[in-house]
Parts: sequence; C-alpha cells; structure tokens
Amino acid sequence: MSPGFKALLVHLFTATGAVFAMLAMLAAVDSQWSLMFLWLVVAFVVDGIDGPLARRYNVKTYAPQFDGVLMDLIVDYLTYVFIPAFALFRSGLLPGWTGWMAIIVITFASAVYFADTRMKTKDNSFSGFPACWNMVIIVLFAVQPEFWTILFLVGVFAGAMFLPLKFVHPVRTERWRAVTLPVALAWTGFAGWAAWVDFHPQSWAHWGLVLTSLYLMLAGIVQQILPERR
Repeated sequence: MSPGFKALLVHLFTATGAVFAMLAMLAAVDSQWSLMFLWLVVAFVVDGIDGPLARRYNVKTYAPQFDGVLMDLIVDYLTYVFIPAFALFRSGLLPGWTGWMAIIVITFASAVYFADTRMKTKDNSFSGFPACWNMVIIVLFAVQPEFWTILFLVGVFAGAMFLPLKFVHPVRTERWRAVTLPVALAWTGFAGWAAWVDFHPQSWAHWGLVLTSLYLMLAGIVQQILPERR
C-alpha cells in the first residue's frame, strides 16, 4: 500500500465523523438523547484517533489535495457544538428564553472561536475553552442541575473561550499526558456507559463522568499556575 493511499485513507477516516454527526442529528430530532450521545461518543473516538494517524502517515505530504485540518474543524463544529446545543435546547433542560439564549451564545461564540488562529498554545494545548460543548452537555444530561445553574455554566464556558486560560489536549499536550490520556479514555468510557443506560440517575458512570470532566477542564489551568520545572 503506497504512502499516498494510506494518507488518503486517513482523510476518509476523518470524514466518517460527518456520517456519525448525521446519525446523531437524526436521533436528536426524534429526542433519542441516549442514542444521539452514543453516536457523538463514536465521533469523539474518531476525532481522538485521526490526528495521530494523520501525523503518522504524513497526510500533508502524501495527500495534500485534502485539507485535513479544515475537514476536522467542520466535523468538530457539528459534533462538539451544533448537535449538543440543539439537544440542550430541545431537551427541556432550559425552558423558554433561556434555551434560546443558550443556543445563540453557544453557536455564535464557538464559530468565532473555531476561526481564531490563536486557539493553540506552544505546547499544543488550547488557549481558551475549546468549545467542547459535547463534553459539557452530556454531563448536564447526566446530572440534570437546576436550569439557572445550566445557564450560568453556559455563560462561564462561553466566556472562557476568549480568556487566556489553557486547556489540555489529551493526546498532544505532553505535560501530564501519562495521566491525561488515560483520564480521557476513562471519560469516553463513562460517557458511553451513561448514554447506554439512558442516563439512569443511580448509574456509577455519572460520578466518573463528572470527575474525569473536572480533571480535563482544570488540568491546563493548574499547569499555568504550576510552571513546569526544566
């Protein structure tokens, strides 16, 4: 198998995320939230794998006719932002004007963030909250806090996209990667199981989902507070 064909297969693998996004959207339209999140978890797995594959098979050299970064951003906006925001709106967790406010803020602010050329730091972390609304909203579905709390969190995370706060990339941020990557894998497992059991309130996966989410959200900020020793 030629290097060019291998690189092309990586691009095609990335593009499957759009298919999973469509399947998630169809489930969301029918208010099948558990099925929707299961498809989003599958898309999350694809997103976690395609980057290392792209670097391994050097797609920029062997398949430059396709822009893998652009393709990834398109899929990410669908699976990380658009579909989760729709689910938050249609689920009833935010009634009335609060739902409208949330989806407008989430979709608008995330579109601006995705176009920001400064979104990556020198250590391959994210500068500002990386619009991972799929991670936030699946936790909200699992925990189901009071709607003012949800609205507050939406405002906090939307604002955090444009603050000089660091958020780790589970695969590319080298510092603490020995911890961060297993935590990200655990988050994926907890998220999948929580959706599989239809967000049953007594599921142990909810606590695992909350704890791993807290680590992934705060690890980069802690790294800023505690400079790395040389």
